[in-house]
Amino acid sequence: MTVERELVVLLDDDHRPVGTADKATVHTADTPLHLAFSCYVRDGSGRILLTRRALGKTTWPGVWTNSCCGHPAPGEGLEAAVRRRVGQELGLSLSEVRPALPDFRYRAVSAEGIVENEFCPVFWALTDDVPEPDPAEVAEFSWTRWEDLVAVAERTPWLLSPWAVEQIPRLARL
Repeated sequence: MTVERELVVLLDDDHRPVGTADKATVHTADTPLHLAFSCYVRDGSGRILLTRRALGKTTWPGVWTNSCCGHPAPGEGLEAAVRRRVGQELGLSLSEVRPALPDFRYRAVSAEGIVENEFCPVFWALTDDVPEPDPAEVAEFSWTRWEDLVAVAERTPWLLSPWAVEQIPRLARL
């Protein structure tokens, strides 16, 4: 059986594709700019799904964050990538996916010295499903009210991933 490598799309400073790299090797102390996405999943009552990253994750293990993050495959559209990854990671089908912060970019360095350097459009999504997370990706999950999440990002940012801390106030201003 052949294991297929997961590739990420490398970008120039204008966010244009310039190549690909193996995801397993791209996140280092000198991570090149690459394409990613973040997604905040809501349920029918408007609650937001938060996830706690699995303890085996290379960066920010055990940290609470948005619903799902991922990397589009070469040639894959962002909405298709969101739907694919949310399905793989959380076992959810999405009834709606829409852009929220289409120009979001961030750079963060983990305690281990690994750099996240991503052009990372942010999406809202809607589901009626009950999460069934992949334990290799998600340690636990919780549904929360949006206003409570905004308060956590504002008052106790160290509880969340650095990208969520940047994204949440921007989303709250929309």
